[in-house]
Amino acid sequence: MSTALLPPVAPEVLAEAVEQLTARLRRKLDAAVAECGERAVPGPDGTVEVRFGEDTLVTLRPGPSGTVTAPEQAVCTCLLAPRCLHRAAVLGAAPLADPETHAPEGPTATGTDGPDHPGHDGPDHPGHPGGATGSAVPPAPAPTGRAGAEPATSGPPPAAPADPEPAPALTPAQVRAGAALWQAAAGALSAGVTAGGSVVQAELLRAAHTARLAGLPGAEAAALRVVRGLRSARERDPGQRLGDLTAAFRELLAAAALLAAGSAGSGAAGGGRRAYGQGGSLRVHGLCREPVLSATGYGGVATHLVGSDGVFYTLSDVRPGGLARAQGAGSASVALGGAVLDHAGLARGGLLIAGATVSADGRLGAGRGVRATPLRGVDWSEEPAAAVFARPVHEAMAEALDTGTTGTTGTTGTALLGCDVEVLGAREDHLLVRVRGGGPLVRLAAAHPHPELPYAANLRRIGAYPGLALRVLGRPDPDRAATLRPLAVGPVPDEPRTLRLPEDRRGRVDLGYERLQGDHFPREAPDDVPDDLAAAGPDPLAEAPLWRIRRLLESGVAGGRRAIAEAARGTDRAASATPLRRAGLVAAAELAEALTAEADRRPRDAFGRLVDASADGYARAWLASAVHLAAAERSLVAATWS
Repeated sequence: MSTALLPPVAPEVLAEAVEQLTARLRRKLDAAVAECGERAVPGPDGTVEVRFGEDTLVTLRPGPSGTVTAPEQAVCTCLLAPRCLHRAAVLGAAPLADPETHAPEGPTATGTDGPDHPGHDGPDHPGHPGGATGSAVPPAPAPTGRAGAEPATSGPPPAAPADPEPAPALTPAQVRAGAALWQAAAGALSAGVTAGGSVVQAELLRAAHTARLAGLPGAEAAALRVVRGLRSARERDPGQRLGDLTAAFRELLAAAALLAAGSAGSGAAGGGRRAYGQGGSLRVHGLCREPVLSATGYGGVATHLVGSDGVFYTLSDVRPGGLARAQGAGSASVALGGAVLDHAGLARGGLLIAGATVSADGRLGAGRGVRATPLRGVDWSEEPAAAVFARPVHEAMAEALDTGTTGTTGTTGTALLGCDVEVLGAREDHLLVRVRGGGPLVRLAAAHPHPELPYAANLRRIGAYPGLALRVLGRPDPDRAATLRPLAVGPVPDEPRTLRLPEDRRGRVDLGYERLQGDHFPREAPDDVPDDLAAAGPDPLAEAPLWRIRRLLESGVAGGRRAIAEAARGTDRAASATPLRRAGLVAAAELAEALTAEADRRPRDAFGRLVDASADGYARAWLASAVHLAAAERSLVAATWS
């Protein structure tokens, strides 16, 4: 089904259209949606028309933003309109609009920024292992990591306070919205991908809109990620991963459960327009730049900087445009306080910022009072950049995992990690390196899978030089054992067998924008080529019997409650839990058994007839197993970095 001509539709408009249908028309909706994409044709004055037969025409008239934001912008000529199948089908076939693109403007903040951006992710940054190609990036602010230096006694204040204020108490409307979101999410989980059609998705969209009106944009964003994942899975999008949709369901159910209970963290309530606070005067130096891609059609660049006190900052430029926008933005001008720099120059330069505005996750805003003056850049061997690579990796990873900065929020949610490594060679889809100074074995994987970005090509070239000493700056992958996704590389000081870069490179190469050439590598052969590729051993995540829990959860997402129930009837439940118990994973085994028992529960009415079981108990059992699995896998990943 091709939906290229159809304009984006606000989620609440689609939800209202489906809600107006009768039960008979709802049963026909999925089949009607599948036919709409090929029937769409451009109409006059920027409209899009979809014809059903000779007498029925649906016309979409998007607003100035290019999005259908009101019911009257979708008109059908049939007698049942607007409560007709044709109108609902066309709206259901159109892509979902991001809330930022049609949200009414409120009070302006001291700084503004583009849409939040990835991988994985989740589930929305395509480069993130947990993100689907084409998913929107979850906007979840996270504490900004430090580069390893001790707090300065003087200088600019940190971007994020050390002790954030507790979240305000939830209002009754927010609790009700959380309960509605839980019921919709539980119903969608029980249905699974196979039965999660337009009607199930519309119920989620209605609950998401209610959460938004209650001031819970983070919960709304979590629901939209699930809806987009369901759509991609049902359309058999090759970029959609079942693991991504499973993670999206886990995040949505966890947020909704907390909201319904009257207590929620910042992830459920946050995620709207980013708030910026006064940051005073800042002296920041560029570390690298990173292309940003989103499945919702956004593209751009994020330039990573470090302050004189060791705090990480980012300056991003993300707008609609996709891959072409991401490639071109790497050399676009920096829109900050009149600075005469582009992002390529800023990544190797610096800025003295007066009146800075900084968000809680370290993003720099372009407020009216911001003034910026270019500074000389520093090499990675000079302070404050050198502090990024001076800290032991196990300490940096322990702090990152404890503070949750390596969550599935893609670009903004994961603290950068720097280290000096020795290349061992290529293995499967990654490079195997050893952290110098007796550190762990680490896998270097491409930060983004898109073939038009040079990440993978650069790693292949590096893998042809075993024994090469390399300085790496990247983002740890929280879902894989000791895996780093490098954004930039540079030479190791005072090492004969390392990269040889021109002076204008300032000691680094941005792997997402620049390509390593043959003359950047040493010409002489190494004295002792490392040959211990097998020293990495098995991946503990792959070898642990936790894969049984993962497969059980994913089968529930794919086939719904019925899939888990059928699997439980065909095998001995105790036998399937035995490997978990033998490995000491007693809690995981008990949770899995409880999930299969709840999935197979078949209540009867007073006359002995089978009735549909409530989705509430099943969703709670599924969520308990999913949360336990995520915690167990996170512990295994942390152990591989020590």
